[in-house]
Amino acid sequence: MTLFGQTLDGEQVFGLISLLCMLGLWLVVLKRERGYARWFRQWEADRKARRDAENALSGEKSGDRRGPWG
Repeated sequence: MTLFGQTLDGEQVFGLISLLCMLGLWLVVLKRERGYARWFRQWEADRKARRDAENALSGEKSGDRRGPWG
């Protein structure tokens, strides 16, 4: 096989194909990671909105509590 005027033997072709497969795998993993991060941010925003709505109904303010045990 000739690539850019350079003749490649079997090992070099295999290495090139492996490199392209790893790049594809890395792109798939990156896409899934970004999707998970997007989902988690949305879930966290929804959870905060629900908590704020529950606090508003019960008359509590989110700033009233101090410390991790309220």
